[in-house]
Amino acid sequence: MKQMYRELFSRDTLKSRVFRGGAWLGAASFSEQVFRFVRNMILTRVLAPEAFGTMAIILSSASIIQSLTEVGAKEALIQNPKGDQDDHIGAAWWLAFGRSVSVYLMLFVAAPFMARFYGNPQLTALLRVATLGLVFEGAISTKAYVAMKQIKFSRWAVINHGGAILGVVTTLVLSFYLRNIWALVLGSCAESVAKSILSYIFCPYLPPLGWHPGAIRDLLHFSKGVFGLPFLNLIFVRADIFVLAKLYSPAELGLYAMAIYLVQTPVSFIINLLGQTLMPTLSHVQDDRRRMNRILLQVTAAIFLLGMPALVFLFFSGHSVLTLVYGKRYGAASAALIVAAFVALLNVANAQITTVFYAKGLPQLHRRAVAVMAILMSLLIYPFAKQFGLVGGQLACLIAVVVGYLFQIERVRKVTGLDLLQYRKNFLIAGAISLSGIAVCLLARYFGGSAPPIANIFQGIVACLVAYGLAYAVIIRGRRYTDSILGS
Repeated sequence: MKQMYRELFSRDTLKSRVFRGGAWLGAASFSEQVFRFVRNMILTRVLAPEAFGTMAIILSSASIIQSLTEVGAKEALIQNPKGDQDDHIGAAWWLAFGRSVSVYLMLFVAAPFMARFYGNPQLTALLRVATLGLVFEGAISTKAYVAMKQIKFSRWAVINHGGAILGVVTTLVLSFYLRNIWALVLGSCAESVAKSILSYIFCPYLPPLGWHPGAIRDLLHFSKGVFGLPFLNLIFVRADIFVLAKLYSPAELGLYAMAIYLVQTPVSFIINLLGQTLMPTLSHVQDDRRRMNRILLQVTAAIFLLGMPALVFLFFSGHSVLTLVYGKRYGAASAALIVAAFVALLNVANAQITTVFYAKGLPQLHRRAVAVMAILMSLLIYPFAKQFGLVGGQLACLIAVVVGYLFQIERVRKVTGLDLLQYRKNFLIAGAISLSGIAVCLLARYFGGSAPPIANIFQGIVACLVAYGLAYAVIIRGRRYTDSILGS
């Protein structure tokens, strides 16, 4: 144990630096998600569901123009071998800040038209104030991105997650005074302001008065592969909100939004944590295909082993979780929660392949997969929403993400020579282990009947623990089995 600790945390190897940085990011991100979870529990009891539905429309509307102008300055700086040079740091700052100001001006002009489209005049002022945060996020010190490139994750953890926690606290305080949607809007802005201020405290930087044209061209070369990707991703991620907002009331949309956010909040924690650690890590070994494949297989195995029992838990206990966390009326969105959990699990696994593409400097490969998902989402979302109700939004997402995920698996095989048989074993073994959790839940229902929310949640937790225990016995303790699954 001591030797393992020294190997992972005391040495100056790439693995040790990643684990030390990952510990910082994990602790900070976990703290942020706890704050967000507590905030949502409180806000659903202070604010009406209409406020969350309206806020979902605001965030989705802002994402339209934001996605159209994405240049990927942070990712370009991290991936580029010259990303720690002054010319490139200054160029990245001007790219990010110029884009954010342009986005805000476009949203300021477009706000009345969006308000008219949804038949809500209040949206004009709300949208104009909420999107002010974009300007502050665009002004973040690019030295913070350099810290990420150099695997100094502790600084980024304080900046990104510390700012988020300050925004969450601000939202909570305002909610008790304002008791309306303005608490959500102003809290969102406060989060962006806090991140920007913290970035200059922990990563001091004075942006240059001009930029180096060569460095701009160098960073934009990466951005060519990203061009159009955020907009395509927006269609996949936000199309359900756009369509459901037209078909259903703000209150119904609020129930749906808060239900899927219950899944997306921890999933965003996992995706961000893995992305922030693996992107620099894989960039360091981008020419070593065998090592990249080994890392991808190991991370994917862990995702399915942890994620599939959690999916079983939500299938059997999702209604109880919503009732206990948000209140009885939110239990109506349990079907959407369950399907969203399946979508989220596949998204986490899919994101690791995306990170491989980005580390190899090939973001255009991910763009093609997202284009497929966006097209499917565009075709399916309206008929599914009409036919199946609110859950139809997530059913359309599920079909789209399955197709996109399969597309990416085939692409990564061609790029890195990934062994698809080993990759497929990750899913099959995790699925077989999760059957134990299903058996526990079915037995509990057979002998115990319908249980109140707390008892039902406890049964689900026991089922998860049984599955995780079996996973430990079969995978961790069985070294030969581990070697065959992970390709070690």
